[in-house]
Amino acid sequence: MSLPLLPSFLRTGPLAGPVAAYGLYIVGSALLASNPVVGRAVAHVVPPIGLAFWRWLIAFLIVLPFALPGLLTHRVQLKRQWRRYLLLGVLGQGISGAIVYYGLERTSATNASLIYATSPAMILALAAVWLGDAIRPRQVLGILLAMAGVLVILTRGDLDALRHLSFNSGDLLVLTGAVSWSVYTILLRQSGTPLPVVTAFAANAFAGVLVLAPFYAWETVAVRPVPFSVSTILSIVAVALFASVLALLAYQKTIAMMGAARASTALYVSPLWAALASWVLLAEPLQGFHLMGVALVLPGVMLATLQARKPAAEPATEAA
Repeated sequence: MSLPLLPSFLRTGPLAGPVAAYGLYIVGSALLASNPVVGRAVAHVVPPIGLAFWRWLIAFLIVLPFALPGLLTHRVQLKRQWRRYLLLGVLGQGISGAIVYYGLERTSATNASLIYATSPAMILALAAVWLGDAIRPRQVLGILLAMAGVLVILTRGDLDALRHLSFNSGDLLVLTGAVSWSVYTILLRQSGTPLPVVTAFAANAFAGVLVLAPFYAWETVAVRPVPFSVSTILSIVAVALFASVLALLAYQKTIAMMGAARASTALYVSPLWAALASWVLLAEPLQGFHLMGVALVLPGVMLATLQARKPAAEPATEAA
């Protein structure tokens, strides 16, 4: 994938070689983990819709200088597809954003990150059902393992909860967000002419802001406003910068340096960073069901999504 609109230091320069590639891989996975950790830290201070609204507005403004040429070049295509972008805003920034923050008011960042880690397996299953993509037995096994891990997390390792259907509402809200993200990703795959990465990011972020704006106004009047203090502003900027903009740029650069298959495994490492950060910063205890979830979710997602090795004689075809 070409990155014509990224800042030049992310396209060329000293970021080269395996050490730099794996360093960026580790940094990128940690950036992805910052969203549930910060979201949980401010869950009872910043209202969820307000956090999602300001996160995506600030992210849009950060990338706008780089995205503006592409937005102008592709303005006809963007206007023609405005309904589609609003739907993407509902799924990607509304349900996968605000609803997940509602969930983080009621569950731990560790739970949320582990549940969200199953998104690649969900995408694979949805693509098989929705788009008719071929699916191998290994991938079916991986999906089943990942879903078993989610079940362990939802039940807190107590299968009696299945009989009583007694699940934590926060976990279910995060699961709703993960499903919505999976649908969002499938819809992105179905786009006609793909836009440059930063252009598409800016268009999706702006659509999310438009979708969230009326709900944010309602929340401000009917529930509670965002308390704009130094700590809350820094928290919102951190989510916008680290979990949105820098996570995207690091991920795209890692794809360019390592290939899509290996770079995508950053999604599997991210929950480990989230669990560590939650333990250190939020004093969230690591429990037995978390370890059981890790033991099922991460291998399951890897089985489901890692590409099979190509024969030695076949040239590599991973797109950068």
